[in-house]
Amino acid sequence: MKIGLAQINNIVGDLQGNRRKIIECYRLLCEKGAELVLFPELAVCGYPPRDLLSKSRFVPDNEASLREIAAQCGQVPLLVGFVEQNNSGQGRNYYNAAAWCAGGEVVKTFQKCLLPTYDVFDEVRHFHEATEPGFMEFKGRRIGITICEDIWTAQFVDTRQRYDFDPVEALSQMEINLLVNLSASPWQYEKNAFRQNLVVSAANRCRCPVVFCNAVGGNDELIFDGHSMVVNAEGEVFAGLAGFREESFVVDIGSGVEYLSPTFQQEPMADIHDALVLGLRDYAHKCGFHKALLGLSGGIDSAVTAALAADALGPENVVGISLPSSISSQHSQDDAADLAVKLGINYETLPIAELVSAADRTLASIFEGRSADVTEENVQARSRGLLLMAVSNKFGALLLSTGNKSELAVGYCTLYGDMCGGLAVISDLPKVKVYELARWMNRNGEVIPWNTIEKPPSAELRPDQKDEDSLPAYDILDAILALYVEEGKSSQEIIEAGFDPEIVRDILRKVDLNEYKRKQAAPGLKITPLAFGVGRRIPIVQKYVG
Repeated sequence: MKIGLAQINNIVGDLQGNRRKIIECYRLLCEKGAELVLFPELAVCGYPPRDLLSKSRFVPDNEASLREIAAQCGQVPLLVGFVEQNNSGQGRNYYNAAAWCAGGEVVKTFQKCLLPTYDVFDEVRHFHEATEPGFMEFKGRRIGITICEDIWTAQFVDTRQRYDFDPVEALSQMEINLLVNLSASPWQYEKNAFRQNLVVSAANRCRCPVVFCNAVGGNDELIFDGHSMVVNAEGEVFAGLAGFREESFVVDIGSGVEYLSPTFQQEPMADIHDALVLGLRDYAHKCGFHKALLGLSGGIDSAVTAALAADALGPENVVGISLPSSISSQHSQDDAADLAVKLGINYETLPIAELVSAADRTLASIFEGRSADVTEENVQARSRGLLLMAVSNKFGALLLSTGNKSELAVGYCTLYGDMCGGLAVISDLPKVKVYELARWMNRNGEVIPWNTIEKPPSAELRPDQKDEDSLPAYDILDAILALYVEEGKSSQEIIEAGFDPEIVRDILRKVDLNEYKRKQAAPGLKITPLAFGVGRRIPIVQKYVG
């Protein structure tokens, strides 16, 4: 059987645009010989719809859009994800469902059994779970139909989260000879191999080929990576679609001919780069922005962010602004200018010394008798934020904040200063990986000035300031943060792992105290197992010390 995989990039809520893309892709794959065409989870409305489901017309409009899609289907079936009204009178109002469309109508629907409620997922808020998976008889095959989480039981990423029901096991008892899975599975680094193991496991358990069709594209903080695949009954991957871009492809599951996109399996830094570029591009374009700007300090974070922006939007659509103060080093200003030339982006300089002096004079009377401290340092950062936001407003450009995950975790950033922005591009990238990514970007020649990579990191808010005046070395800091933030380890467990007790307690205290800053931060692109933002719900006001 020839199956068309439609790995498409949809916009949440764009029912008309999504419908047009689905129909066009369906026709293209039919022309290429597909006998069945698969689309991702909730492709009709986009994933995740979240509380759009609470709007009175959203679900009926999505069902009407599905009917229009079905009306364009010929004898080649189309299987697509949508939101289905639950008319049983029991349970929650909707199903996360898939529709088998053929001959101009919706022939049959299938409902998702397992509804994730961990990390970024909260499907139980709106959806009702099905009690068992379904199958469809077609061309002499019994095709088991699953939706995303339904196959995530064999090797669950979070061992604390379990399900009482296993759809794959249920289908294995139904003597299916083909399993399909419609997914909207967001990406995080090191997830590719894990997800592939799940698909292979499903093939081994059901003793049949498995076709996994995943969404691609950025929707708010989430990045969907594609990497759709086909695994044969022996558990061998013989087709793999591109990572981080749309692709439509027809796979003959009976031929055994291997097709692997060049980006289906690539080195980890390439994945991180492609994920952040896709997330930035889609966030900007889907929100209606064509240009972006950012402050260029001469440091590693703004340099990496600028390089990602140039790759995502084109260098002609990126503006880098240097905002030197009276204590900014000349080498940092030179590094910022050098970066702009190497990237080919637009470059401006807006000195802030007079603005800072004016603020100091205005505050002098109320600050009289008090020595200078971090307050005056933050006036510099907030002066930069003021000017960057003004330029963003005037020219309608998306302001990118440049803080990394390590700094955001411990509050080494200024609220209403360097945290200003509409998107925090690298806010889920630990500092050590920022450096790794910068070196990877320079693999074929200098893109980011080597001086920027090699010099000690500094906020330059006071003379001769270095990050390590306030923080431990970043390799130590990042290791502690990974254990505390991503793995949920206690202070004692982290200390027992070999870290200095005083450093551990200081870092954990800073993480907890700065929750209020992160609640006010720009949305950031999620690439780790647990990012600050929608997937981490820690109270601001709390007294627990773990």
